[in-house]
Amino acid sequence: MSTFDDRENAFENKYAHDEQMKFRAEARRNKLLGLWAAELLGKSGSQAEDYAKEVVKADFEEAGYEDVIRKVSGDLGDKATDAEIRAKLVECEAQAKAQLLAEG
Repeated sequence: MSTFDDRENAFENKYAHDEQMKFRAEARRNKLLGLWAAELLGKSGSQAEDYAKEVVKADFEEAGYEDVIRKVSGDLGDKATDAEIRAKLVECEAQAKAQLLAEG
């Protein structure tokens, strides 16, 4: 195998790893957002976990995170504004990335 092939494989492996980490970070972010929203809705324990899973699943409706914002915003109603939800999403993303890095 040539050096070029080795480099190509290394880049492909890095890309696959980066994409997997991105997916895991987004799923963790959505779960954290779901747990926050569940608390605002008065849910706890398994109900909160179930709601967080619903938020994670909502992200598969379309590309981007607008589907998650729409789900949480619709469920929360007047308990949080879209701006508050978006700010919490950014906060949860940073928290999710930190958690994943800490896990190794």
